[in-house]
Amino acid sequence: MFRLQALHRYPRRVFNYMQYGVTCQDQVLEQLKACTAEDRVFDVVGKNKAKLSVAHVSCALDLLWQFQKERPQMLRTIAFTRGHPQFLTLCVLAENKINLMDDTTVVDLLYGILRLNVEPHDSLVQNLVMEACNRLDRFPMSTLSKFSVCVSYQLLHNSPLMGQITEIVRQRLDSINDARILTTLMISISSLVSPSLRDALIAKADVLLDNEDSFHYNNPRRIVQFLRNVKHIHRPLLDKCNHILLRSVPRLDAENISIILGLYQSVQYYNCAFRLAAKQRLMELVDTSTDAVSFTKLFVALLPLAGQATREGLENSALLLGDELNAQQAVAILETLEETQCRNLQLINKIASILHKNLEVYRLLEISKMTQSLLLLHYKNPEFFSRLRSILLRYLQDSLQPHEVAMLTRVLSMFPSPHIEDVIIDRVSAMVPQCSLNDFNSLTMATAKWIRYDPAYLHNTPSKYVHLLQTLKHCGQRRLQNAGRLDAVLEELKYISGDWFEETLLDDSVVMLQRLVDQVSWTNAQELALFLTRTRCRLDTLLEQIAIVSFESIDKIHYSGIYATLLPFAVLDYNSPKVDDLFDACTQRLTPHISSFDPHMLVLLAYALALVDCFPEEVIREIFSVDFLAKLDAQLEMLPDALNMRVRLRLMEVNRAVCLECPQFQVPWFHQHYCQQLQNRSNTSVSPVQQQIHRMLGEVLGGINCARAAVLTPYFYTVDFECILDRDQHAVPYSEPRQLQIGEDGKVRWESVPGVKEREGLPPGARRIALDFLDSKSFCKNCQHVKGEVLMRKRHLEILGYHVLHIPHFEWNSLELSTQDAWKEYLRRKLFTELA
Repeated sequence: MFRLQALHRYPRRVFNYMQYGVTCQDQVLEQLKACTAEDRVFDVVGKNKAKLSVAHVSCALDLLWQFQKERPQMLRTIAFTRGHPQFLTLCVLAENKINLMDDTTVVDLLYGILRLNVEPHDSLVQNLVMEACNRLDRFPMSTLSKFSVCVSYQLLHNSPLMGQITEIVRQRLDSINDARILTTLMISISSLVSPSLRDALIAKADVLLDNEDSFHYNNPRRIVQFLRNVKHIHRPLLDKCNHILLRSVPRLDAENISIILGLYQSVQYYNCAFRLAAKQRLMELVDTSTDAVSFTKLFVALLPLAGQATREGLENSALLLGDELNAQQAVAILETLEETQCRNLQLINKIASILHKNLEVYRLLEISKMTQSLLLLHYKNPEFFSRLRSILLRYLQDSLQPHEVAMLTRVLSMFPSPHIEDVIIDRVSAMVPQCSLNDFNSLTMATAKWIRYDPAYLHNTPSKYVHLLQTLKHCGQRRLQNAGRLDAVLEELKYISGDWFEETLLDDSVVMLQRLVDQVSWTNAQELALFLTRTRCRLDTLLEQIAIVSFESIDKIHYSGIYATLLPFAVLDYNSPKVDDLFDACTQRLTPHISSFDPHMLVLLAYALALVDCFPEEVIREIFSVDFLAKLDAQLEMLPDALNMRVRLRLMEVNRAVCLECPQFQVPWFHQHYCQQLQNRSNTSVSPVQQQIHRMLGEVLGGINCARAAVLTPYFYTVDFECILDRDQHAVPYSEPRQLQIGEDGKVRWESVPGVKEREGLPPGARRIALDFLDSKSFCKNCQHVKGEVLMRKRHLEILGYHVLHIPHFEWNSLELSTQDAWKEYLRRKLFTELA
């Protein structure tokens, strides 16, 4: 009986002990959860080392990261936390208990440890990563998503481990129903996705964005970032992301607005509505952004969008806060000053002094950017620039990346130094075979600058720079000859420009493009079209193929891509039945979306259509409506100066074309004052060739008073030469100064200048002749075909009453016309034979 009683009492003692232990553990957990700062967590850990379980360790480490996360960046105490003795205790305990952790705890712990800046080579990090690798296939997608972030933190973007994650995503993509999980994975694996997986991810993201749960700005922001990383512009998805981001603007801070605007710029997505909303939101944040951290974020985001008065206010505030800026904030402000072409020398000097003090903390990319910015802002400090140049040279010697060598070489070439170290030439020469076409372009421009300082070159002596140029040329030609994928080579050609490329590699590029013509599709047609427009290459085979594939897939082309698609046909004046079909299809495609176009893009599109005498009524009515012009004015304030001036000029040209060619639309001519301002600011001068032609015209026509030079017409065309021939083909001399005017009835009349007796009209049967000298820019690069703008000008001058004759530069400068008599005979044929 005593034995039975003993047996009865024993389980109760065991149960009481176990209950006490659980209670004790619960007390530790409750104490941890009640902590409000790191020191309280460390106190609990120090007093309960022997009792700490997996749950306690993971809770403590998670709390340490959460405390840091809730603070602004400048107030975080990560170094203090990581250096505390009890933090080391937690790390040791965590490492010893890894095999007891569940999958979620392993990844959560790794994430927190990495966010607390524990080095990737730390044994705890390595063991957690190894454990996660062993469990990778069984991770739920939420855990896999967080683990992919951890792998990215360790800069393992292209590692076999990330490859495994990518394959799991491919296999289980259909099971993902959370936009946050998907978009996080998209960012992590973006460097390893195949085209098919990329398209599948985009399609899945498109579906998940339609769910109400996805209406958080981080999800669309990550999608835009993914599109940037994979260099794939998907306009419908960008529009959907922008719609969500636009609704989120009232909740965004300056930092997120700046990030989104930067992403939009990188994918060449400019949305007027978002920029206007962002500007308004940033203006609301001005009064509350008084500390260095918040002000820097506001300055970077708002200054490029702001008007002159707001810019001056921001610059003055930056000057007052200058002493509080840290190294990174100073770099951010400097780059913004360069972007806006700031001329506030006091502010530039202040920021430069901060950079000078912190020079040792900057990395390669920051040193390169700040050097370029300071040089472009015309900062003067030889000592500082000498230090920067030495640092850049050191980086150049150590760099093994072709794009880094090209970037460093380009920045070094910006220094006005006549002495170039041999190490630069040697390093560039060694890296050339690995460079891309864009790198070749950068290296060539740098070399061309150095040649100016090379005495050997000035004396026609072969120099090291000439040898380098020859190497660049041969490597570029070989790269083009070996190119097998049109998409890849178009990506390299995207930003190439300059005389060297056109003189050296353009012919090889043309041969390569014609060889790969079968790879032209609707997905790359726009990029190819922009390249042909930029280089002025009229390649009939390629243009015809662009027209065919674009017409066949017109429903797949986003309406914003119509401008790029049609541009080469308008600019290079290429026409065919297929092109006619394409223009008709594009007009129908864009009409339902006219109100969705950014104002400046619709103006540019209308100009391209006007070049080919195409004036869709819906487009014209939209552009010249009061609401549209008000939106355009608001957008122009936020555009870079160069684009601003270009859009204003194109609007004037569209206005002029509509007034002359489509009077039925009854659009008023409202650019008179604008054109007068342009005329007053222009610094045009008559070239020696034009002076020569004017003199010879006088001899051919019977007197210099029979021909005028640089005649201004209504609607502000400038005719190179003008003369009047009567019905008997005799020149009518000008006896008094005269100019064209537009009467109140809208008709064009020739009237004398004020104070001079008026002469009405022309003699019966007489004709007014306009002769235009066409230089090389008036023609396509690879043939003697005039560009669309020349033909539009000819149409307009004919409407104004002129008979238009062209004098191509290749005819006037040909060997056949090498004597005075030959030139005069040429002009006689133009005036009296061709005209007849």
